[in-house]
Amino acid sequence: MLHDPRPDLRYEEQLRGDGARYVAGLDEVGRGAWAGPVMAAAVILPLDCPDLSDRLEGVRDSKAMTVQQRERWDDRIRRVSLSIGVGSASSQEVDAAGLIEATRRAMRRALADLSLIPDHLLIDHISLPTTILPQTPLTHGDSIALSIAASSIIAKVARDAVMRHMSYAYPGYGFEYHVGYGTPRHRQALQRLGACPIHRRSYTPLKALVTHSL
Repeated sequence: MLHDPRPDLRYEEQLRGDGARYVAGLDEVGRGAWAGPVMAAAVILPLDCPDLSDRLEGVRDSKAMTVQQRERWDDRIRRVSLSIGVGSASSQEVDAAGLIEATRRAMRRALADLSLIPDHLLIDHISLPTTILPQTPLTHGDSIALSIAASSIIAKVARDAVMRHMSYAYPGYGFEYHVGYGTPRHRQALQRLGACPIHRRSYTPLKALVTHSL
């Protein structure tokens, strides 16, 4: 029997059975990028909706989806969800505070952006030690928990939009194509133009490649 790759509601339903009314899935995107923010999203799904799994049957880990699929399901998730929050941490915060702390800041800001207070958090991989809400970190959570997978899509679509906007502010880097990740095109632009204000200068590839700064 083949394993079903779809994330499901087993963790959310277990927490609901334990008395949690609002369960927020949290995920981040952009940790590996050379430029731009780390972004996170928090999604609270209506767990009392009997056909919730069917309504979100195409939701997957955002990395396993095409741009068109992500944008289509982003719209569906926004229409189905009880509450969605998005937060970010800038490239300057990544450089100053480190990647893990910047990721946690983005997640805390996503939580603060919610219109509902969650009873429990399901987080992809990391924990939020300064957040008092009950939480469960799940390794590969965006592949197994539907609320985390939904948050991965919301965060990815939001960050891609930010990076497309950045392509107008900082032309020539190709941010509209690689959204800040270390592609050959991005590497060539860095060698030609040097770093711009949204590059993460603490990253080893930037230290090795940047020959002058704007």
